[in-house]
Amino acid sequence: MTSAPTAAAGQGPRFRALLPHPQDGADIVAAYAYPEGLARPWLRANMVSSADGGAWGPSGRTADLSSPPDRAVMSVLRGHADVVLAGAGTARIEGYRPVRPRELWGDLRDGRPETPPLAVVTRTLDVHPDVLAGAPPHSRTVVITTESAPADRRREAERTADVVVAGSTWVRPQAVLDALAERGLYRVLTEGGPHLLAEFAAEGLLDELCLTLSPRLLGPEPARIVAGDAPSHTRDLRMAGLLESEESLFIRYTRP
Repeated sequence: MTSAPTAAAGQGPRFRALLPHPQDGADIVAAYAYPEGLARPWLRANMVSSADGGAWGPSGRTADLSSPPDRAVMSVLRGHADVVLAGAGTARIEGYRPVRPRELWGDLRDGRPETPPLAVVTRTLDVHPDVLAGAPPHSRTVVITTESAPADRRREAERTADVVVAGSTWVRPQAVLDALAERGLYRVLTEGGPHLLAEFAAEGLLDELCLTLSPRLLGPEPARIVAGDAPSHTRDLRMAGLLESEESLFIRYTRP
């Protein structure tokens, strides 16, 4: 496993570790490594928030809160992952497409497909055609849907993607992880959105939260990084790491 060029060669943003050990020029590839020897899926979420808790800015997209360091971390997290998981709403709003290889990864994906597949959770199969047909053969998109999804859309999706039925009228979070595990995809990176994150957290399935805290105030309007109709829940977290770059904080929380 190589160091990230951003840390090792001074290209792009530089990171400073505050925890667990203070260090200038921190290696973000090493900082975000998954646990070794996973025997079950490890669900990691990557989210961004303003300093006052907003999940997106005036455009309704997370780009309003992002920065070059945030994008570098997101790229490394994708390089580590076996699969990138997102809700269909987030995929539409953020303009998701199949993941592309990045020079930043170095040899991070040696022995694995060149890119992780994209997995989209959708009850209605309302997914952009490029999400389905644009994926490379080695990383076909995984569409996780319901029995009640329109049959014609399911047949169309099955032409170019792997379609998984994980519930009758709504997608069950545990069934999502089970379906990914059956495909050998244990290092799961979810990028939300807030509704999908809330559903996983409510069922106690979230192992790790990677939170970018952006140095911006947005006021009372934007939603939080968890939202929707998931049952109310409280979960304790442990801070496993803290980085800083260009006034943004990058926090790794894990389950105690």
